[in-house]
Amino acid sequence: MDSPSPELATHRAIEAVWRIEAAKLIAGLTRITRDVGRAEELASDALVVALQQWPATGVPANPGAWLMQTARRRAIDQYRRARVMARNLPELTYAEELRAEAAADDAARLDDEARAALTLRLVGGLTTAEIARAYLVPEPTIQQRIVRAKKTLAEAGVPFEVPRGADRAVRLGSVLEVVYLIFNEGYAATAGADWMRTELCDEALRVGRILARLAPEEPEVHGLVALMEIQASRAAARTEPDGTPILLLAQDRSRWNRILIRRGFAALAAAEALGGARGPYALQAAIAACHARAPAGSDTDWERIARLYDELALVTPSPVVELNRAVAHAMAYGPEAGLRLLAPLADAPQLRNYHLLPAVRGDLMEKLGRFDEARAEFARAAGLARNQRERELMLRRAAGQA
Repeated sequence: MDSPSPELATHRAIEAVWRIEAAKLIAGLTRITRDVGRAEELASDALVVALQQWPATGVPANPGAWLMQTARRRAIDQYRRARVMARNLPELTYAEELRAEAAADDAARLDDEARAALTLRLVGGLTTAEIARAYLVPEPTIQQRIVRAKKTLAEAGVPFEVPRGADRAVRLGSVLEVVYLIFNEGYAATAGADWMRTELCDEALRVGRILARLAPEEPEVHGLVALMEIQASRAAARTEPDGTPILLLAQDRSRWNRILIRRGFAALAAAEALGGARGPYALQAAIAACHARAPAGSDTDWERIARLYDELALVTPSPVVELNRAVAHAMAYGPEAGLRLLAPLADAPQLRNYHLLPAVRGDLMEKLGRFDEARAEFARAAGLARNQRERELMLRRAAGQA
């Protein structure tokens, strides 16, 4: 096989650098400009300069610092031309103190969902479609949230820094939500040819572990880490060599990573020791732990899982929790019990285009011998699935081949 040309090799290197450095670069520029949209533009401008210069000069020893310096110089030029650098670029001139109190008041107008959507886009690198799937809302809704978040942050001049005091506690929940949404997109990809995107799982888990070290007194941080550790332990058993999905009860549990499971158990114990056993992430971790403790699928304590889902539905009610609760009750008490819990979800607007609702209905109907109805549900699920692997699985089940 021929080696790539030097120019092509440099362009590939630039792509790799951008994947690694983009989020950090935009974050640094946002801290300087207090304007996410402007920061994205400056970062893109720096990337264009790199594409123009690096093929001739080579990739610098510290490409991230090079991109930041290039973007900062462009920012300085822009503000000099506007003759307002001293007022609008405090990070570069040190001429204005941070207006933290006023910024906090203005930032209160930025709701949690908009903040999370923007973070998923900038830090997690998720597409608008992937974020929409995570929140079970249309793509235009997510796009509007991202635009609104950028505008609100720019108007408020919010300092891009680690929060302190009461603000830190309030914002921790959003941080944990974003980390877990990134993990979930890696665990079951919204679209594309692969069912999993393990690099996203790895990144979310890395960030979660860092959070646990930075906030060791926060039980929900440990609960989230426990949940991700245990779920990540199944990665090697979740697909066939060709990428075909293997559902939980059919997985070879000898391929589950016992080191990750032990880490997950330790994190769950830490959450419980801090009094956080009833937190939403700790409850989900306890559910995952039930699966991890069962030597085989038939040994699973489904009644305990059903009770945990009952509690989770009270702590953090949502249509997705109710869907999972229905599955747990079906496994514990029979398919009819599951279908009874599914019935109210038919009118839930968040699940109208969610492929897993008809997929679960189809599975329960199949167990009851209602094969024609089951095949129709699987066909509907296939039509809604955007991931190629999930769509293929639903089509096989609709044809009675899985």
